[in-house]
Amino acid sequence: MKREDPGLHFPKAALDLPADPSKREFLRKAAVLLAGLNLPQPSLAGGGQHGAGGSGRRVVLVIFGGVRRAETFSPEGLENIPHLSRDLLPNSVFYSDARNEGVTAHFNAISSILTGNWQRVDDWGKLAPTSPTMFEHFRRRLGAARTDTWVVASNKALTSQIGASSASDFGPAYGANVVFPKQLVIAAIVNAIRAGRTGNMGDRAKVETELESMLESGNYEGLGWTVSDEANHLDPRVRGMIEDAISTFVRSGGPTSGDELTFLVSREVMRKFSPRLLVVILSDVEVAHFGAYALHVAGIRTGDRLAYQMWQEIESNSEYKGKTTLAVLPEFGRDPDGSNTNGFCNHRADAESTRSTWMMVLGASVDKPQIIERPVRHVDLFPTMTELLGCPAMESQGGRLPELRT
Repeated sequence: MKREDPGLHFPKAALDLPADPSKREFLRKAAVLLAGLNLPQPSLAGGGQHGAGGSGRRVVLVIFGGVRRAETFSPEGLENIPHLSRDLLPNSVFYSDARNEGVTAHFNAISSILTGNWQRVDDWGKLAPTSPTMFEHFRRRLGAARTDTWVVASNKALTSQIGASSASDFGPAYGANVVFPKQLVIAAIVNAIRAGRTGNMGDRAKVETELESMLESGNYEGLGWTVSDEANHLDPRVRGMIEDAISTFVRSGGPTSGDELTFLVSREVMRKFSPRLLVVILSDVEVAHFGAYALHVAGIRTGDRLAYQMWQEIESNSEYKGKTTLAVLPEFGRDPDGSNTNGFCNHRADAESTRSTWMMVLGASVDKPQIIERPVRHVDLFPTMTELLGCPAMESQGGRLPELRT
């Protein structure tokens, strides 16, 4: 395989991974890769100041839908994740066994990551998480503004409830801005069909008009968004940011999946508001529910590229470079082939392929790249990332990840 960055030198033996399905063999080869790097360490580990909330340190989480290790970090899966495995892994703390020990449904899985406690609420987001999210903890303890906390998500199983809990003394007053860009596209299509303008959806210029008309409708609550204190009003900066993302999405001539628009909106949020806590949730891989394996793998490859583009944005944006920690992880895996739950199509089985995934962390909190084989849990992100942001400790089921510098 050809490397895009000539500044990094990989031992050939580390790249020629045999078709061995064992996790141990993959980890051994990955360790050889890390040990053989001629790596300019300071550019990635340099960072933010230590201390409390005024340090300016930032956290970005990129959360994929359900992906199995077999299609990602296994010898046969590496071809689907060239950027994660070649561009990002060598500079990361890589957790090879990151576990979802809770409900393997989207809303509960993501709210567990965001609260540090295994959540068991309605799978479709009709109820808020029962313990405070990292957004609320950050905002209440440190007085951060709403514009400092954002969720930008593709997943239709989420609602604006993901941005704040039902916990007393916390709640929506301390919640995050929540935006679902894909819902804007779906609403525009539905609106065009109802109005007899189906032909517009085949013309990029007219698609842009349809999308912008949805912004003018004022029904942001109907899109599931929480972006201000009023459901029918958008801050002009927010509207301008979304219009810029729409323009890039429509006019670039590139791919036009839901995750692409989610990334573009996320990037505009970073450029316009520079939030200190940003959560980006990608879900193109969830086409697996329709039995489309090839499209599921395409979703993995899209997520791989977008995670890398997110890191590139962090490194090129002066508000983020040198003071940002990026964590990338799936919500869970998927069911094993041959299971009575239709294998990769679902994520309901109490099986290793469903519960055990991986996680990588890069940036300001990484002193040295390493592979951690010890099992860690998704809920461990909450105490780690909130401490990194300068928040005082809060009781949760998660424990701080000691490999990361806070």
